[in-house]
Amino acid sequence: MRKLAIRLQAQLDAEDAASWYESRRPGLGLQFLEELDYVLTRVPAAPFQFPKIHSGVRRALLHRFPYSVYFLAGDEEVEVIAVLHQRRHPDSWRSRS
Repeated sequence: MRKLAIRLQAQLDAEDAASWYESRRPGLGLQFLEELDYVLTRVPAAPFQFPKIHSGVRRALLHRFPYSVYFLAGDEEVEVIAVLHQRRHPDSWRSRS
């Protein structure tokens, strides 16, 4: 299995989303983080199951929450570049790749 690396900005994306959900309903932020963790275990285990959307960047979708995980898959490492709401501008992650 590949090593998982998460860029600081992607970590901040996830923390902001979790805080927002937690402010809406106690416990919902934790549920968001649990689903994100599940996706982040699947990504390095089998990164090529997720579609390539642009120049080597792949996208994994969360199921319960409208968020996408954008990542680059190398031979030894998967690097998460963004965790973004699906309604954000579709190219907002490109400046990070």
